[in-house]
Amino acid sequence: MIRSGHADLPLHGGRVPAWLAARMTKLGAAVAESILYHYGAPELLSRLSDPFWFQAFGSVMGMDWHSSGVTTSVLGALKRGLNPRAHELGVYICGGRGNQSRNTPAELRQVAERRGLDGEALVRASRLTARVDNNAIADGFQIYLHAFIVTAAGEWAVVQQGMNPAGKAARRYHWHSATVRSFTSAPHTAIVGEHQGLIMNLVDARAQPAQTALLEIAGQHPDATLAEARKLVAPAHHDVRAEDLDLKRLGAVLAVAYERDLRDFASLLLLENLGPRTLQSLALIAEVIHGAPARFSDPARFSFAHGGKDGHPFPVPLKTYDESIGVLREALDRAKLGGADKLDGFKRLDRFTHAVERRYKPEANFDAAIAHERAISPEVGGRTVFGDKRRRNCCPAQLPLFE
Repeated sequence: MIRSGHADLPLHGGRVPAWLAARMTKLGAAVAESILYHYGAPELLSRLSDPFWFQAFGSVMGMDWHSSGVTTSVLGALKRGLNPRAHELGVYICGGRGNQSRNTPAELRQVAERRGLDGEALVRASRLTARVDNNAIADGFQIYLHAFIVTAAGEWAVVQQGMNPAGKAARRYHWHSATVRSFTSAPHTAIVGEHQGLIMNLVDARAQPAQTALLEIAGQHPDATLAEARKLVAPAHHDVRAEDLDLKRLGAVLAVAYERDLRDFASLLLLENLGPRTLQSLALIAEVIHGAPARFSDPARFSFAHGGKDGHPFPVPLKTYDESIGVLREALDRAKLGGADKLDGFKRLDRFTHAVERRYKPEANFDAAIAHERAISPEVGGRTVFGDKRRRNCCPAQLPLFE
């Protein structure tokens, strides 16, 4: 399936703090490994080439849900977490931002030599994707990040990001080899970014007159078509608001986490005695691993797993984050030894949450949910890039979290 869209990605400065980057590496690798375990490498590439899933993935890892930094931080975390075990897992992350992108050809040739792949074909694909996005699409964005993800079987995905400093925006480009029939004929799974008005796109069907002229001038035929992209527009505001997410889907997660009978049963599905806050995070992680594409139309919802480093929608709860990593990592380790029940529990938890959503149709009380998270922030180790949350900044929510 080809999934494409547009979304605002405002340029954000600063760096991911070490305390979050280390956790993103562990959680990102564990989520990727879970997808590999259940669905295989082709599905992981398909997910990475879906901008909606990619954004949700970054949100569940504690990044600001719609900033340009999601791209760099998620890919960096995956490269740090997966590459040391790439020979075992069969997935290699090559390239990256700035100087790292220029190392992509050498890294691809090394992978090809180890795995018996056609290294020059991979290098050609890498260069063509960069040239198409940088040169054939005159949208005002210059590529500064190029990540090439390749499997042991030679299947690949590319995630690139371009910058437009004047517009203070970024645009992310997604490719998946399974959907590329021609590099000049509808090659992208998605081009994601802020709408900048009319642009020159030489791989768009409406550019046929320009293609014909180029054919006559240069003797080359860019036989191009580019599917119309459906639009995912992430708003310019930095905070998370109720209109940014599906309150019924969030309501189901909160009901599973905080309604006593549902929580006890959900905890049993994972073979764990879990507290509500950890169960809330695990339910959203389970959806990132097992959810269908339609579940990621509201990426902001996944920020309710581990908050955001800038405090939106609430500070990153470090204790909960570490418990989430621990539960998922232990489940993966058990599965390697033949005990898959705990890892399969994530799939059961995801199904149970969807069943609660369908049957009870709970709707999250957005304001109460935010107030509750900020009230318990000190107890769960809430932290932002601005410093630890050392005291409460509001009273505990008196209203129910869901209806």
